[in-house]
Amino acid sequence: MEAVNNFELSAMDRWEIGNSSPLIIAGPCSVETPQQLDETVRGLVANGVKVIRGGVWKPRTRPNSFEGVGHIALPWIKEIKEKYQVKFAIEVASPYHVEKAFEFGIDLFWIGARTSVNPFAVQEIADSLKGVDIPVLVKNPVNPDLALWIGALERINQAGIKKLGAIHRGFSNFNDQVYRNSPTWQIPLELKTRYPNLPILNDPSHICGRRDLLNSVAQMAMDLNFDGLIIESHVNPDQAWSDAAQQVTPEVLGKMIAGLHIRKVAIENPVFQSQLDQIREQIDQVDRELLEVISRRVRLVEKAGEYKKLNNVAIFQIERWKKVFESRPEWGKALQLNHEFVKELYQLIHTESIKKQEEIMEQKMSEEEK
Repeated sequence: MEAVNNFELSAMDRWEIGNSSPLIIAGPCSVETPQQLDETVRGLVANGVKVIRGGVWKPRTRPNSFEGVGHIALPWIKEIKEKYQVKFAIEVASPYHVEKAFEFGIDLFWIGARTSVNPFAVQEIADSLKGVDIPVLVKNPVNPDLALWIGALERINQAGIKKLGAIHRGFSNFNDQVYRNSPTWQIPLELKTRYPNLPILNDPSHICGRRDLLNSVAQMAMDLNFDGLIIESHVNPDQAWSDAAQQVTPEVLGKMIAGLHIRKVAIENPVFQSQLDQIREQIDQVDRELLEVISRRVRLVEKAGEYKKLNNVAIFQIERWKKVFESRPEWGKALQLNHEFVKELYQLIHTESIKKQEEIMEQKMSEEEK
């Protein structure tokens, strides 16, 4: 994993695929027909989009779903690139895809979530990219695994790709009742913290799965200083052959982009900076107090573990856990804390509590064996 720290990453504005900030890549989930592609791109260009995305090969969850029209779309794309003077990005999932995309002058590749989860597939693509100079974006794996995401980026980088970036498209979570893929913002933020020179785009289309949520997720990405967005847009979204519910028309997309509030990264006002520093000092103090309280809880858990050990009682007590799991979110609600946040917090606390008590039980077994 250390090799990733030596990434020689180009800044996004040196990729020569558009000078807008944030970078917007938009286009249909799938390239369906020459007419659909032409009308969609014409609308996007009219709304300021200079980099188009379009699915040629579509990896689908179940068989017999529309899997893209395939390589027959590539001549249509080449013609559109020349007609509207735009750059074009497509997803590649095999060396064959890479070969055909190069043949028709595709400008940018992305590796999808179903591919980045498989190191063998990523390595095959990496090997096919050796000796070329093209921007490559890597979507996060389907499952929330930062190491796997970094590993995919490493493989592409080690193939000689320097114009490298990441796409945050959310993570599979069957418990999520709002999003198609949970944003789980802490994972891309951790990636951005570790590798600040790595451009990261947000994919609100695949996070949301429905168009009414797109604006809020796109704005959150901007608030978190993401480098851009990759969004699905179709001239007639309701008639799209794939992912109809999450696509918007070029006109709607243009209004959404125009309405995004792009915040400053640097603080220029010294008075504001001083006030912010004071608030941060208070946060630091609260964090110290919070950790002290957590430490006290851990000591109490260890004490409970010792008692269970002496009395030969099982670690996990389902009734006790149910009581904790039901009561703490209610306590948090009374303190104006988010219910889901408190629930997730206590799941982490419970995992650590079990771990501590397991250590105590293992120590007992070791002592008895002696």
